[in-house]
Amino acid sequence: MVEKFDLLIEMYNLSCMVLSVEAEIYVAIYTYMALSESQIPPDAQHYLVCGTKDCEKNCLFYCNDCHQTLCQQCRDEHHKNKKTKNHEVVPYKQRKRPLPVEKCKIHPTRHIALLCEECQIPICSKCTATKEHRGHAFTDLEFVFDEKVSLKCHEEIAKIRNYFDPISQDLKKEITRDTTEMKKIIEDIRTYMRAEAESVKKLVDTITSDKIEQVDKIEQSLLQTLNGQNQQIDEYINYLNDSIKTYYGYLSPSNIEQLTFALKSQSLIIRPIPETSKPVLPVFTAGQHSKQDVAKLLGRITVPNTKPENRKIKPMENASTQLKTTGKQRKQDREKSDVKQTLCLSFSVTKVREYTVPGVYSVYHISLGKSGRLWVSDGDGDLVQTDLQGNQLQRIQTIGGYGYHTVTKDGDLIYTYRENKVINRITPDNTITEFIKTGDWEPLSIHSSHINGDILVGIIKDREGKVTRYNKTGTEIQNIQRDNKGQRLYGIPHYITENINGDVCVSDYTKQAVVVVDKSGQHRFSYTGQGLVFIPYGICTDVLGHILVCDDVSHKVHLLDQDGQLLSLLLTPQQGVEHPCSVFVDDENNLWVGQWGNIVTVYKYLH
Repeated sequence: MVEKFDLLIEMYNLSCMVLSVEAEIYVAIYTYMALSESQIPPDAQHYLVCGTKDCEKNCLFYCNDCHQTLCQQCRDEHHKNKKTKNHEVVPYKQRKRPLPVEKCKIHPTRHIALLCEECQIPICSKCTATKEHRGHAFTDLEFVFDEKVSLKCHEEIAKIRNYFDPISQDLKKEITRDTTEMKKIIEDIRTYMRAEAESVKKLVDTITSDKIEQVDKIEQSLLQTLNGQNQQIDEYINYLNDSIKTYYGYLSPSNIEQLTFALKSQSLIIRPIPETSKPVLPVFTAGQHSKQDVAKLLGRITVPNTKPENRKIKPMENASTQLKTTGKQRKQDREKSDVKQTLCLSFSVTKVREYTVPGVYSVYHISLGKSGRLWVSDGDGDLVQTDLQGNQLQRIQTIGGYGYHTVTKDGDLIYTYRENKVINRITPDNTITEFIKTGDWEPLSIHSSHINGDILVGIIKDREGKVTRYNKTGTEIQNIQRDNKGQRLYGIPHYITENINGDVCVSDYTKQAVVVVDKSGQHRFSYTGQGLVFIPYGICTDVLGHILVCDDVSHKVHLLDQDGQLLSLLLTPQQGVEHPCSVFVDDENNLWVGQWGNIVTVYKYLH
C-alpha cells in the first residue's frame, strides 16, 4: 500500500487551518462592527457574502452539495429549483467543508473521490475497476472526511476548550498567585534583615558607649593619682627654697644667740625627696571578629532542600469522563443535533399568541418553569406565577430588579434578594429557603445553567460588577471580574444567560454592551449595538447558539450569532413591538418577549 492515509492527514491539517482562518475572520468581522462608520474602510467586509452571482446579501446558509454560500432568499430559490431542490442546505456553521480537488495519479483525468475500505487508500472512480481494488468496498471520501477527520477536529477543539485551555488558564492564575506570594515573602525577609541590622547597630552603640565610659573612669583615677604626686613634689620644692633661705641666714648671724641656735638646730638636716610611682596605664586589646561572625548576628537565609512540588493537573481520564455522556445521553444529543440540522431562521417572524399578565405593570423578566408555568417580574418587586391562560397562580413580593430570577433543571425557582445579599429558593411545593449568601456583594441577575446546573450570578459592590459561578449545591467555584489586561469587564450586570458552548453572556446597563466570556472567564467579545447608543436589557440564547437581546433605545430585538456578529434585527417597532424588556426561548423554540405594560407575546422565528 502506497502512502496510506497521507491524503487524509493532509485533509485533516487543511480542515484545522480552515477552522483557524474562520475564527480569524469572525474576529476581524467583530473588530469592524466595533468601529464607527467613519472608521470603517470602504472595502471592509462586514459579513460573509452570498455565493450566488450578483447577490451581495448576508450569507446565512450553505449548500453541502454545491459547496456554495447562500443568503435566505437564494436558499429559498435553491429549494424551488428542480436541479437543486433535493440538495442539503444547512446553516453556515453546520456546513460540510469541501475537500481539496486532486487528480488521481494513476488516472490523471479523474478526481480522487472515494476511499477503499480494505486498502485504506483514497482512489478515483476508475480505480474501483482495477485488479488491486476489485471486490473491495468503497466509501465516499467526503463522507469519510466529514465523519472522521472533521469530527476529530471538532473533538480536539472541544478538548482544548473544555480541558487543556481551562486548566492552562488555571495554572497561569496559580503561577500569578505564587509569584505574588513569593514577592511578599522576599520583601518580608528584607524587612527582617534591615530590622536585625538596626538591632545589632544599636547593641554595638550601647556596648561602645559603656566601654568609653569605663575608659573615662580609668583616666579620672590616674589623673587623680598623678595630680596628687605633682602637688607633693611642689610642696617639697617650696620646702627646699625655704631651707636655702634659712641656711643663708645662718651664714651671716646677727647675734650670738642665732649662732648658738644654728649649732643646736636639727633643721640643718634636709628631708628626703618624697617617693612617687609611675602610673599603670590601661591597654586596649582589639576584638577578634570576622565577617562570618557578623553575618551570624544578622541571621541566616536558607532554601529548604526539598524537591519542588509539581502543580496538580487534572488527568485527562478524569476530565474525559466528565465530557463523555452515557448511551442514552448520546442518543439525546444526536436527536438534538438532528433538530439543529433541520432548524434554521425563518424568512419572517410569526406571532403565535399573546398573554396579559395580572399583577405587574411591566414584564422586565421571564422565567418559564415546568408544566408551562410562567414566572414574570416587574421593577417594583412583584414576582408573579401564571399559567398559559394568564391566570395568576402565585405572587411573591421581593425587593425588585431586572433579570433576578431563574428556574433550575429541577423546576425550583431561585431569585436574588439584593437588600439582604442572599439568593432564595422556592421548591415546587412553595417552600422558600435561603440558598446562597453573597457576602458584601449585592446580587442583581441570575441564571441556572441547563448544561451542568451551575448558578451564574451577576453581582455588584462599590460600583463594580462581577459574575460568580456556584455549583448546584450553592458552593462558589468561579469569579469573573477582569480581562487579561486587568480592565473591568462589568459595570452593572443586570441580565445574564449562558450559551450552548458554555459562554457567559451578560447584558450590562452601564457598559452599554453585551459582554461575553468563555466558560473559563476569558473575554471573547463585547457587542455594542449598531447605533450611537445601545442600552441592552433582557438577554437569552437558543438551541442554535444565537444570542437575542433587547435594545431599550431602538425598541428592537437584536439577533447575534455566538461570535457576536449581528444576523438581523429580529423584532422592530414596525412589527408592533413596543419597549421590549425581556426575552426567553422555550424548549419548543418559541420566542417569548415581555414588554412595558403587562403583555407577553410569543413568536416563531425558527423552522
